[in-house]
Amino acid sequence: MKNTTIALLLGLLLSPAMLYAKNVAGIKIAETQTLSGSTQKLILNGSGIRKKFFVKVYIGSLYLPKPARNLEAVLKQTGPAAVHMYFLHSKVLKEKLVNGWNEGFSSNTSASAMASLKPRIEKFNGLFRTVKKGEVIRLDYIPGKGTHVLIQGEKRGVIKGLDFWQALLRIWLGSKPADSKLKKAMLGQK
Repeated sequence: MKNTTIALLLGLLLSPAMLYAKNVAGIKIAETQTLSGSTQKLILNGSGIRKKFFVKVYIGSLYLPKPARNLEAVLKQTGPAAVHMYFLHSKVLKEKLVNGWNEGFSSNTSASAMASLKPRIEKFNGLFRTVKKGEVIRLDYIPGKGTHVLIQGEKRGVIKGLDFWQALLRIWLGSKPADSKLKKAMLGQK
């Protein structure tokens, strides 16, 4: 009986969930992801908390095929990738999400690129709803297919284009990121 108990405890301690999870604000963040429609395993590049006026809004996690410590290295990777947002705040209204996306796009994208992205940004904004604490938004990029938007596992839509995905990444990782501490954390610099 004693050996069985020890084996069970060791099994729990060495289980993949224990070995491959990072804890951020009490939430276990997976160290790897495989996106639907892709066979390539992505690794957690970095994860951190998005704060606004001292309020913890969400945990942002960046998944890539291989580690990257700056925007240029991230953008050179044209394979599958993902940003997952684990919401910590009680409720974030759709309007606040859309305003945040729009501000992030316009702050980190040239006027000419914005002109070509505008219809896709409008479609992207239409995919969102109000989110509550504990819910997850997944933004999964699959080459040749586009950026898949999922909220709580529900497929909301797909936005085509590597250029859109790269503009979206700049919201967190660009020269004027939504949160500079989150940028460092997602780039694994912290």
